[in-house]
Amino acid sequence: MNRLPGFDRTLIFSAASGLLLAAAFPRPDFYPLAWIGLIPLLLVMRKRPFASGFACGFSFFASVLYWLNLVMTTYGGLNWIFALLAYLFLIVYLALYFGAASWLSCSLEKHFKIPVLLSMPVAWVALEYLRGMLLTGFPWALLGYSQHDFSAAIQSADVTGVFGVSLLLVAFNCALAWIIRQPRNRCAWLGLAGTLAMTVTHCGYGVWRQGQPLDLRLDQLQVALVQGNIDQAIKWDPAYRQATLDKYLKLSQEAGAGNLDLLIWPEAATPFFLQEKTPQGEQVRQVPQGLQTNLLVGSPAYEKLADKNYRYYNRAYLLSPAGEDAGYSDKIHLVPFGEYVPLGRLLTFINKLVVGVGDFAPGTVNPLSLNGHQLGVLICYEVIFPELARDYVRQGSDLLVNLTNDAWFGRSSAPYQHLAMARFRAIENRIWLARSANTGISGFIAPSGKVTAASPLFKELVVSGRVGLGSQQTFYTRFGPVMAQGCLAMTFLACAGLVWRIRREL
Repeated sequence: MNRLPGFDRTLIFSAASGLLLAAAFPRPDFYPLAWIGLIPLLLVMRKRPFASGFACGFSFFASVLYWLNLVMTTYGGLNWIFALLAYLFLIVYLALYFGAASWLSCSLEKHFKIPVLLSMPVAWVALEYLRGMLLTGFPWALLGYSQHDFSAAIQSADVTGVFGVSLLLVAFNCALAWIIRQPRNRCAWLGLAGTLAMTVTHCGYGVWRQGQPLDLRLDQLQVALVQGNIDQAIKWDPAYRQATLDKYLKLSQEAGAGNLDLLIWPEAATPFFLQEKTPQGEQVRQVPQGLQTNLLVGSPAYEKLADKNYRYYNRAYLLSPAGEDAGYSDKIHLVPFGEYVPLGRLLTFINKLVVGVGDFAPGTVNPLSLNGHQLGVLICYEVIFPELARDYVRQGSDLLVNLTNDAWFGRSSAPYQHLAMARFRAIENRIWLARSANTGISGFIAPSGKVTAASPLFKELVVSGRVGLGSQQTFYTRFGPVMAQGCLAMTFLACAGLVWRIRREL
């Protein structure tokens, strides 16, 4: 029988693939599952090409992004029904990419006899790349990120970005599935041999790169990351403003016990406008003066327009040891429905999830000068966009800094997923990355992707360490995601060929 009562076996196996892939991500972080997780889908998808891929994608994203419900209900104040609808809408949208990949691969096999082993990895990477661009982009949980703890497998990110790891994982799954389906097929065995050779080469490159002094730099900074652990429920409450500031002042004094070059507070650490001359703003400026160090601090900011309106920014200020402004960097990639409402004039009935001053405006790439060096500041989830980190490095950044407030995520898997993706930005550009998070995970990431220090969640503390300055000119930094773009070009050509063939057959 092809069907169980009320269910389609094809969709059950496909959904199982999604669950296996989800389990490869933080948490539970069983990353070896990504090497075999797609096999159930690949074995059954020819019966229902699009529906099976969609079912896989739906179960995958529903599992990996479960924490969105916590964000929208607990901190966004949405009614659970509307939160569930918004969550399902996003999951359905993201699942379309999986459905498109499986449909295209099956169609190419049917009409052109192209093995899935050749088409699926290319289509998968092309659609991951598109997902990071369309509708402002949401490249969360790209398949390659599941291998963040498999160091030998991720060093290739300095050539291909995370997309090369995704391609390898999909190809490995396809090769195994082909052997299972057709164990006597000579081409299947040739495909497996080629895939194994690619895997050995890929990981061999990683082992070779690990043997090089990737993390050593002549110029270094002593950096302290302040993790204030401010409850999101009171963060913007004026009644707690001074208590919040007192906590940061106290931790900063602890951080400055030794020689300190840079002190970093997280995203929106000051729940007031630091640009205004207020007693609380003066307290912040006294911190670098007292410690004789530089302070990088997140704060909301505004610009008064000619029509008496205001434009708001999510900003990071760099204060000199004299307490003076040494520059600022504004967040570029804003969170839809969090920091602004897309098509706000049309969607007037939708409120932002963030409790704050209003819709934010995007900034531009603006490295900050620090003692002859440059800091590239990535605010919040900007760290999941590879091209943004690359732009900062190409404009001279010697150190990437990620200021974030992951209090929204609670004790879910999201903070661990966020950190896993940040590790790839360091590898892609072979640069150190310092990460200051309100509730964690704060820490340092070396150019090899190694997390050299990391804080626990929801603890009030300081993380101190030394970071190197400078980046290596990697292939990825110079040329960008050319492999992913090549996959996208081949996918467009394949789609055009399919349209031509189907019309001809009709």
